[in-house]
Amino acid sequence: MTAGPSQTPLRIAQVAPLFERLPPRLYGGTERVVSYLTEDLVRQGHAVTLFASGDSVTAAQLIPVCDRAIRLNPAHPDPFAVHALMLERVSRHAGTFDVIHFHTDGLHLPVTRRFASVCSVTTLHGRLDIAGLEGLYQEFSEQPLISISNAQRRCLAGANWIATVYHGLPPQLHEATETRGRYLAFLGRIAPEKGVERAIAIAQRSAAEFH
Repeated sequence: MTAGPSQTPLRIAQVAPLFERLPPRLYGGTERVVSYLTEDLVRQGHAVTLFASGDSVTAAQLIPVCDRAIRLNPAHPDPFAVHALMLERVSRHAGTFDVIHFHTDGLHLPVTRRFASVCSVTTLHGRLDIAGLEGLYQEFSEQPLISISNAQRRCLAGANWIATVYHGLPPQLHEATETRGRYLAFLGRIAPEKGVERAIAIAQRSAAEFH
């Protein structure tokens, strides 16, 4: 979606989760990816509106839903309440966008089904092997979905997948080196379904073979 001389910039809404600010100070993988995407769309010349927590920092137009992101907010706001409020605000502005890009799992699906003339798409950033999800995405099978890997689709093979877009980082953010070291670097959220312990075991066996 690069804006060029022959292409009219799009009016894009990015709808982020409210658990962490954008970009997150510490934890917050989904919010970090949404932040990178939002800022680059602005850089490309698109008119981007970001629905997120009020402490977010962005070059896009920010429509804040709550003053602070949920996880580190000492007031401990109810997650359902603030996300429901955000979806209402998205609905009010929906007619002003060409595309609405949701990153809020399946929470918004009943709302987007009722958008008459606005294109929307949903990126699913997390695991999909959780009970109840299959029935949800069967009910909303017309809603276009983006996966972050082809393997992610296996649990919801019948869903309306339209593309796979792998999570990415700005190319200048980290510089790869070939310096040898006695360590294993893992970049991401450590969770049981990711098999980090298998990666560690493989690295240990590989190190033993080379020594």
